[in-house]
Amino acid sequence: MTSAKEFLKSFQRFSLHNINASALLFTAAILAMFLANSPWAYFYEDFLSRQVILQIGDYNLFSHHGSPMSVLAFVNDALMALFFLLVGMEIKQEILIGELSSIRKAIFPIVAAFGGMIIPVMVFLAFCYSSPDSRGAAIPMATDIAFALSVLALLGNRVPLSLKIFLTALAVTDDIGGIIIIALFYSGHVAITPLLLSGLLLLGLYLGNRMRINSNTFYYLGGFFVWFFFLESGIHPTIAGVLVAFTIPAKSSMQLEGFVDRISSSIKSLPLNEGERSAKATVLSDAQIHMLHKMEDASSKVISPLQNMSHRLHPYVNYLILPLFAFVNAGVTFGSIEPSMLLGIPMGVFAGLFIGKTIGIFSFSYLFIKTGLVSYPKGMDAKNMFALSMLGGIGFTVSLFIANLSYTGVPEVGANLLNQAKLGVFAGSLVSGLCGYFLLKKVLPPANAKE
Repeated sequence: MTSAKEFLKSFQRFSLHNINASALLFTAAILAMFLANSPWAYFYEDFLSRQVILQIGDYNLFSHHGSPMSVLAFVNDALMALFFLLVGMEIKQEILIGELSSIRKAIFPIVAAFGGMIIPVMVFLAFCYSSPDSRGAAIPMATDIAFALSVLALLGNRVPLSLKIFLTALAVTDDIGGIIIIALFYSGHVAITPLLLSGLLLLGLYLGNRMRINSNTFYYLGGFFVWFFFLESGIHPTIAGVLVAFTIPAKSSMQLEGFVDRISSSIKSLPLNEGERSAKATVLSDAQIHMLHKMEDASSKVISPLQNMSHRLHPYVNYLILPLFAFVNAGVTFGSIEPSMLLGIPMGVFAGLFIGKTIGIFSFSYLFIKTGLVSYPKGMDAKNMFALSMLGGIGFTVSLFIANLSYTGVPEVGANLLNQAKLGVFAGSLVSGLCGYFLLKKVLPPANAKE
């Protein structure tokens, strides 16, 4: 069970990395909007439509039904599979040992997350009740955990640990809901043969887990082919990332106590006087190299593949994939939006995120508290719960992703509808973040007043 102290340390490490990552993500989005509305808009659009080719013989691995992927499709359908692989690994870890590991711990944020998914959809449909606008009903369901936790981090130690834990569990549950929605409603015509092949590969990865195969390469390579067959099957390929994540072993092959014993023994046996050293070079003996390799091998066995892969993947996702995703997807063209359009999709997404998320999370939480089945965790009350609910309206990354799935491919008007949805995502996420931050700043006690 994760202790409060361990969670706080993890949160602090997460915050230090993700404030910078969130700033990079935001900068990439601003740059995309600038280019899309500048004299260089043509070059931006040309970049998005360029083909991505990885040729092996006569076959391009990055093709879909025989056509090469564009940069936009490559980012959304291929690179984002790595993002969802990371999300899947984090979900698995939360289910096994984190805030979703028991009904008692998970029930409160799960109930709140249900409110944060149901009410935004209803609010959106109040503005956009007819097709094709209504296809985007799932857009305001998502919470961007990186941005939301970064806002909390700005308030430092004024934020009770219970709020951080609650928001993390809420966002993870949101991710699960979003993944289910993508799998059920945003997949095309299903081709059975590739789907069966991907199922066999997933079974092979699962069996590898049971046989204690702890090689990262085994799961990356198997995961690539699962993604490839999902792409050909018609099921959205990012779902492959989540399913592969659940096959990755969460247990290490060596316990920390055994590692300490082995390292202590190896250090005692390490021949220190062998080898040669000078100001220009160090040459170790074969015995020294052999012993150091044994120590390195032991070190690799202490960390589970799940945690090892997650740790290694984080910087690539946070500092490369997500900023690139924002850059290729955030190019809202304001010139094509007329004032009369603002009351449609833009208002639906904005209201769904800012109003729907706030009301949904808070009302479901408050009513659940009133049943007497649970009580507020230490440090949480109705006021800071309401402010925290606003932060749930920061939808950015996954909201943009679902917007693409909702409107890309709609004949004739799809690009315009997607453009409107992006505007709503930006406005709703920005206002939710600012209002949530300032309200929390007002209702939280000063740092020196905390117990």
